[in-house]
Amino acid sequence: MLKLILFLAALCLIASAQDPDGIRDQQAIAAGSAAGRKDFQQLCGFCHGPDGRGASGPDLIRSSIVNHDQNGNLIGPVVHNGRPEKGMPAFQLSDVQIRQIADFLHSEAHLASSVTQREFEYPLDKLLVGDAAAGKAYFNGAGGCAKCHSPTGDLSHIASKYKPIDLQTRIAFPAGAVPTVNVTDAKGDTFTGSEVYADEFTISLREHNGWIREWNRESVKVEIKDPLAAHVALLNQYTDKNIHDLLAYLETLK
Repeated sequence: MLKLILFLAALCLIASAQDPDGIRDQQAIAAGSAAGRKDFQQLCGFCHGPDGRGASGPDLIRSSIVNHDQNGNLIGPVVHNGRPEKGMPAFQLSDVQIRQIADFLHSEAHLASSVTQREFEYPLDKLLVGDAAAGKAYFNGAGGCAKCHSPTGDLSHIASKYKPIDLQTRIAFPAGAVPTVNVTDAKGDTFTGSEVYADEFTISLREHNGWIREWNRESVKVEIKDPLAAHVALLNQYTDKNIHDLLAYLETLK
């Protein structure tokens, strides 16, 4: 009798795991995400990047609006109304298109979240597939890393400060340094401060006294000094081997 009960329970679990409605829902979400990706890249990718992780415009994957959105209820109004003060035009998309774009952004946000939470899947022996000697050569040579960094200075004991998966991420996507902005208006007055927002249409900065100023970029001269500019330039030059070799080298700096 016990065996029969266990057998029936197993059948129920299998049936629920293969629930047709659940499968159809998953397929519909996947299809919507694919369609949303296409619309997003055509309409929004120029500013927010093809995967929503930011370009000249902000990163949407970590946006509170995206993370709290349900079926486009928060994303829709932003798309329909735009944000003229930040240079974002309005797009009159259908409800279906809004939901599909929302599905795409949610799937990208879920992917980003799952990657950061799966450190246990990336043991050191799987990350350290590069050549430390080649990484050191790239650091001091073609990569130009030694122009700004030193293994005995800012990178001293770097491998003891960060876990391998975090260190690899910081190689390609460092954070924490805010660009300095100089703006000269039509009168010749110059304003300097830390960057608050910048895209093709708008530039804003925070002065040392805390005041935030904003301009239309067409009406002013803008100079941005980004401490991470060299890293941004390398994004188009890095190969997988370069990243692996650099990580192997930096892991020697205990």
